[in-house]
Amino acid sequence: MEASVLLFLTLLLGFVVLLLRGHPKAHGHLPPGPRPLPFLGNLLQMDRRGLLNSFMRLRDKYGDVFTVHLGPRPVVMLYGTEAIREALVDQAEAFSGRGTIAVVKPTFKDYGVIFANGERWKALRRFSLATMRDFGMGKRSVEERIQEEAQCLVEELQKSQGAPLDPKFLFQCITANIICSIVFGERFDYKDRQFLRLLDLIFQIYSLISSFSSQVFELFSGFLKYFPGTHKQIHRNMKEILDYIDHSVEKHRATLDASNPRDFIDTYLLRMEKEKSNPHTEFHHQNLIISVLSLFFAGTETSSTTLRYGFLLMLKYPHVAGKRICLGEGIARNELFLFFTTMLQNFSLSSPVDPKDIDLSPKESGFGRVPQEYQICFLSR
Repeated sequence: MEASVLLFLTLLLGFVVLLLRGHPKAHGHLPPGPRPLPFLGNLLQMDRRGLLNSFMRLRDKYGDVFTVHLGPRPVVMLYGTEAIREALVDQAEAFSGRGTIAVVKPTFKDYGVIFANGERWKALRRFSLATMRDFGMGKRSVEERIQEEAQCLVEELQKSQGAPLDPKFLFQCITANIICSIVFGERFDYKDRQFLRLLDLIFQIYSLISSFSSQVFELFSGFLKYFPGTHKQIHRNMKEILDYIDHSVEKHRATLDASNPRDFIDTYLLRMEKEKSNPHTEFHHQNLIISVLSLFFAGTETSSTTLRYGFLLMLKYPHVAGKRICLGEGIARNELFLFFTTMLQNFSLSSPVDPKDIDLSPKESGFGRVPQEYQICFLSR
């Protein structure tokens, strides 16, 4: 028998023995959960349509707190309002850290307000909250911006003359323009080519990160990162958005007026100038670029997804809780209320599909929840 064949059989036999013996006992005391396989963990027990479906079944068997092995990594899952509140609110400090997401880590690199941790995150979050308040968050000015955008939405919907349409694109436009007015200091026309390109890139990223292939990548990123896959496309899309943000930052820098900051970028640049003598400051160029990306991405896709799902999902799935609660939660709630009330004041809504046949389950459930394609008729009152 050739040595290579003998080696293969030996490795195969060893793998079978490991499978029969099961997964080594985890260190420490973890909540109950399904027994994992070596290397694969509980992967073979996961639903290909999305991890959420699998977690819901496991919750029925093991309760609101259980352990699942995503590949070789044990993860404790919290399910239900009470369990999440106890962790994120009652023990907020202990649960204030943010884990890494392998598919975006090469882009964010622990910078920016979403994926930073420790003192860097605390400094960026305090600054971001204060700055967003200064430029409309919690003030009437943000309501005025939303009302202005809502009227633009009405004009666009009237063009359909009651014919069925998928409002996804328009919902993306109106929510993106609100965050753009705060971050970049301007809103865009719905036909602006650069604006459309940014929206397309963000929607692609959101859908790809939420796909099953990206979920598998999270489990075995150390190995799969060397092969083609959705993670490569996500990196290319992120790079294009970062280039646009970098260009916008340089334009702001060239026209900066210290006595009259126009938006988030201006305010951040002034903070950089103020602390440039401190070599340990968190307010440097890389953090600015990634922070703008974080705000733009979260403010655009989270709000438009919320609009596509409606009030009930907003109440059922709030923007997390505790110290990591969404920075733009107040803006999102204002958008949800003002956009919906404006639509209902101007249109009667109907569906070309019988209501009992409407499927509200997400098309993808991973990093986010990507809704099914759908159409609505907007009939002018």
